[in-house]
Amino acid sequence: MAGGALFRAQCATCHGADGKGILSIDAPDLTLMWGRDGVNDEYVFNVVRDGIPGSIMPPHGFGETEIWMLVAFMASLVEFGGDADFMGDAGNGRRLFAENCAECHRAGEEAGGVLGPSLTGITLRRAPDALVQSIREPSGRIERGFRPVTVETGIGESVTGVLKNEDAFSLQLVTEDQSLRAFHRIGVRQITRLGESLMPVFSEADLDADELADLLAFLHGNQ
Repeated sequence: MAGGALFRAQCATCHGADGKGILSIDAPDLTLMWGRDGVNDEYVFNVVRDGIPGSIMPPHGFGETEIWMLVAFMASLVEFGGDADFMGDAGNGRRLFAENCAECHRAGEEAGGVLGPSLTGITLRRAPDALVQSIREPSGRIERGFRPVTVETGIGESVTGVLKNEDAFSLQLVTEDQSLRAFHRIGVRQITRLGESLMPVFSEADLDADELADLLAFLHGNQ
């Protein structure tokens, strides 16, 4: 596919060859974009053409045909849950969500935390296999806005959380106790970007296959 060659030459440096992003670069996971917040083919076309002011995403001087080839290739990378069957006991899934997930996540009208991403509509955006992998191996793929860091200040404070925003002068994170903290860079001694997600690993011993199916059935009902 010609769009794939263009992507590898022009986009993979920031977004990765698979479109899932590179941990050290503040660029989004393209496989999770479509269907979220009005993102569609036309929106992506405009972003490629015009860039995003104030970000690392530059405008590109491609012809219209080349941009549409890029859009088609990026769309092919997207992982949709779509009409997949999520067969399980949603009632038991609600219990499992409350016990294992609600401390950090929200889903639909269910109360929950903000340390992890909202799971409302997640089964429409992610394929079942991708969801299972995220639960079994959470460090394999960490979304932008949830990448863990430890900030050490000049007064000896050490704070771990997920990085929300960062610029030349400041950074903001949600801490492990789910407080929003802002730091001026002049007062930060060191920032350590952690390779492991703050989400725990859920092995078969923690959630067996049937329980996992129940949990996904519950999430599928909370769009």
